[in-house]
Amino acid sequence: MNTQTRMALVYDFDGTLAPGHMQNRQFIPDTIGMEVGEFWAEVNQRAWAHEADPILTYMYVMLEKCREAGVQVRRQDLAARSEETRFFPGVEEWFDRTTEYARRRGIELQHYCISSGNAEIIEATPIARHFHRVYASRFMYDREGVAVWPAVAINFTTKTQYLFRINKGALDQRDMEMINRYIPRDRRAVPFENMVYLGDGETDVPCFRVIRDTGGLAVAVHDEGGENPALEYLRDERVDAVTPADYREGRPLDLLVQGQIDLVEAGAKMKELRRHQQQGR
Repeated sequence: MNTQTRMALVYDFDGTLAPGHMQNRQFIPDTIGMEVGEFWAEVNQRAWAHEADPILTYMYVMLEKCREAGVQVRRQDLAARSEETRFFPGVEEWFDRTTEYARRRGIELQHYCISSGNAEIIEATPIARHFHRVYASRFMYDREGVAVWPAVAINFTTKTQYLFRINKGALDQRDMEMINRYIPRDRRAVPFENMVYLGDGETDVPCFRVIRDTGGLAVAVHDEGGENPALEYLRDERVDAVTPADYREGRPLDLLVQGQIDLVEAGAKMKELRRHQQQGR
């Protein structure tokens, strides 16, 4: 089998790998002294009033409230919030296990995170080392290292840009040339059919659609202890499967992803066989 077969597991973060919103865990109540519900109500009101992007709005309001509270937010301050992150069961063991499972089948498995949350927080978590790339909203900093403005804001539609970056191998998000260049499907870094997207909510629907429509696997996960809004995505044929966000060995999500890895392996073997047959003619 062609040992260059590459596969990507792509994850949302909040609600997919970790319960809740990362800003809710400590930043909003402790740093800016607001109730979580009050903060998001103001964000939604501002976004509606100004016809603004809600992700840009929440990042702007975070900085505004910090200024009003006399708090200067630096990269290390955001990174420190990662200590409050609690993951769904099995997440911390998941990456090495699935990577090894794929390796034994001749597949190079890469893990990516695409999130509307703060990159500074995600990149400081203990699972960040497993990601080939983290694509998430991040701030711009002044000469003193204080956050002053949103540098990158990733919303539900711009998330799909990063699927194409992974597909083409144009991983540097500053690169506007390669991402727009025509690359034949058979020469792309990770075929869409070799991708699995894991997400939990409305911000993931465009990614679900892209992956499902191009032959990959779209999976909606949900907190087993709460409601399961993801079922409507299955009814509407926006996803291929819905499972609890339980990443432990032998659980439905584990078996589902292993099954997809097996399918990618089988597809790679078929391509290799056809190539040999064509060369023999």
